[in-house]
Amino acid sequence: MRKAERHAIIRQIIAAETVRTQEELLNLLEKRGVIATQATISRDIRDLKIVKVQDKDGQIHFELFNEYETEPDNHEEEKRLIRMIEDVVTNVDRVQFITIINTMPDNAQLMAAVMDEVKMPEKVTTLAGFDTVITICRTEEDAEKLADYFRSHMLS
Repeated sequence: MRKAERHAIIRQIIAAETVRTQEELLNLLEKRGVIATQATISRDIRDLKIVKVQDKDGQIHFELFNEYETEPDNHEEEKRLIRMIEDVVTNVDRVQFITIINTMPDNAQLMAAVMDEVKMPEKVTTLAGFDTVITICRTEEDAEKLADYFRSHMLS
């Protein structure tokens, strides 16, 4: 099966069902005749920009991150960043010229990628792990400005 076909099926599954783990996704794919490895599904999740979000009961599940069909301008990219901040950022801290952004589990790399798409003069670079994005800024003031930006868009 081609990657594009598998991606279409994954989008359908995530949109129609509550999927909490990659293993559940693999099982649902198998029921639809798609055989894939865990590594392939991990890459697909990253490629499709599927994020983990918490529902009203505190349960974590996969959700399609809204993408724009056309190439977004910086304003659209910033709107996407703000939505992602609202959906996955759990805490923001600053240490000297570094801004530390904590996310829901397994969302840091996507957050860093979305941040990298937005023009932010304060930011020099981002480094992402499993649930933490480290943003190196030019100055302590830039790091605080970036931290304030993220805090202002977090949902309480």
